[in-house]
Amino acid sequence: MKYLIAILLSLVSTFIVASEDKYQFETKEQASIFSELTHELRCPKCQNQNIADSDAIVAKDLRDKVLVLVEEGKGKQEIIDYMIDRYGYFVHYKPPVTASTLVLWVLPVLFVVFGFISILLRQKKASKNQPWTEQDEATLVQLIAQYQRKEPK
Repeated sequence: MKYLIAILLSLVSTFIVASEDKYQFETKEQASIFSELTHELRCPKCQNQNIADSDAIVAKDLRDKVLVLVEEGKGKQEIIDYMIDRYGYFVHYKPPVTASTLVLWVLPVLFVVFGFISILLRQKKASKNQPWTEQDEATLVQLIAQYQRKEPK
């Protein structure tokens, strides 16, 4: 029985892997900057995944480059600018407001406002009271007479 428990424990313990940070830093500040940057920079290959969570080769290369730049003493903004220069604004989750990004934010709002105004105008136009004419009165009297003839007594 002891051997069975020992075998089971050894099999189960093989699935438990000790996790150690892959990257070593001289200071906690460097580790903090590295962590922030790897969570703030987007993998150019992956769909909306940061380089900290991505397993893509390009994400590993970016992590390694961020590590080198952090160890060189570069600041957070300098590293972000470096990555944007090489990969474009897509690599950063918080792109600056430019004319092209402003269009992406303003156009949907304008479409919603335009749609709301057009709905209001259509509602207003449809709800206008039309005057009651003699022809309408005659049609109503005729329909009432037809209904009364068909109605069983």
